[in-house]
Amino acid sequence: MRQDGEGAAARRAWICAVVASAGLFLAVVSTTVVSVALPAIGRGLHASTTDLQWVVDAYVLVYAGLLIPGGVLGDRYGRKGVFMLGIAIFGLGSLAAGLASSVAVLLLGRVVQGIGPALLVPGSLTIIRASFEDERLRAAAIGLWSMSAGLALAVGPVLGGALVDAFGWRWVFLFNVPIAVFLVLVAAVIVRRLPRSPRQGRFDWLGAVLATGSLALLVFAVIDGQSSGWGSATVVTGFAAGAVALAGFVWRERAVAQPLIDVSLFGNRRFTAASAAALVIFFAFVGVLVYFSAYFQQVQGHSPLVAGLDVSAIGIALAVASAFAGSVVGWIGERWPLLAGLFLSGAATLGLLRLGTTTSVGQIWWIFALAGIGVGLCGTVTTTITMSAVEAARAGMASAIVNELRQVGQVFGVAVLGALVYARLPGASAGQPLGPSQGALFVAGLRNAIWVSGLALLAVGVLAAVLVRDGRPAATDEDSPAPAQQAAR
Repeated sequence: MRQDGEGAAARRAWICAVVASAGLFLAVVSTTVVSVALPAIGRGLHASTTDLQWVVDAYVLVYAGLLIPGGVLGDRYGRKGVFMLGIAIFGLGSLAAGLASSVAVLLLGRVVQGIGPALLVPGSLTIIRASFEDERLRAAAIGLWSMSAGLALAVGPVLGGALVDAFGWRWVFLFNVPIAVFLVLVAAVIVRRLPRSPRQGRFDWLGAVLATGSLALLVFAVIDGQSSGWGSATVVTGFAAGAVALAGFVWRERAVAQPLIDVSLFGNRRFTAASAAALVIFFAFVGVLVYFSAYFQQVQGHSPLVAGLDVSAIGIALAVASAFAGSVVGWIGERWPLLAGLFLSGAATLGLLRLGTTTSVGQIWWIFALAGIGVGLCGTVTTTITMSAVEAARAGMASAIVNELRQVGQVFGVAVLGALVYARLPGASAGQPLGPSQGALFVAGLRNAIWVSGLALLAVGVLAAVLVRDGRPAATDEDSPAPAQQAAR
């Protein structure tokens, strides 16, 4: 009977992990599946180029801006409820976007969509942490969670192209709705109610406004800088106001008794290394992924669906590596998988410098795969470090911080690397076919982006080698939380 009970508990835990991973999949795939539908959206809603850019960016802006408050809300008011609320809001936003009759309604739907991941993504990790007591099983479950993100990156462009070809652009949003309904129902039955944070007192609304405002202003400045120019008054004002709000947020968090972010977390070497790696991985990986998709479409003239298949080796390799990385971490610890992943992905990215205007995917798919393996390996490790570096009561906060940095890295990666790619092509826009001479300029810019991405990955690998000194998956004595926090475990 005891074995039957343990087996049922194990099955329940893994179903919880699948539900949490599916929530993350929806959040990540919505950043890639839409990109291939933009031309069809433009034709259907008579949207301008700027409108189409905001169809993508409105989602990421809200997602990034609300992640930290979303994680803390889950800690304080219940992880299960906030997770389910996030999925429900995401589903409603998807429905509104799919039924939109104008650009304004579509953008409103994307904004609502973005609120959902800000609530559900931090909660998805806390659900996994609470569902598995065994460190090795927890690491394997986190590997599944990370694999779902890699799978979303892999299938997003392909799925988007297939949906647009078969059913029209609206279905890149509408396909989310039945999945969201199903996940809410399963979570309501399977996921147990998790304990709230023992902290008492009011929610730090001023801190939340400063955090969201600073990130929104900085992200807006990055996005607008691509079209208005980096020296324009709007962009400069956005950066300045964002910096002031960020400084105010840091001051607030150091002064308030119950902060949204405990800045002492960054006194933990392992947490700091994981945070830096998370930011750089998404800066380098997602940025390069976006512009390789543009390379196959604009330089080589491939369709969106074929271009998605061209870069799928990256996502497939990432998903496979993520699936095994959790188990590897459970056996040998964090340090060596983290370093191997960062150095492998950095070296493979630099290997793509061999690219030319006529380079076929058959010549570089194996380099794509190596880069994906490296990112999958170190991406999973950054998550396990995050979950083991803090006590359970602050798991949502820690998860939100790292996921926040991933989104910020993604936004800055797309913007900064895009500025390098299109530096000599000021008149070009995404999806516009390029002639031979323009294609050569695009490739030259892409090589510059590759240099920046590869060197950034290698640099954060060196940082991790210094900060993460042992190979154990649990916190070391010198990195462990304070005694009161240990007692909370």
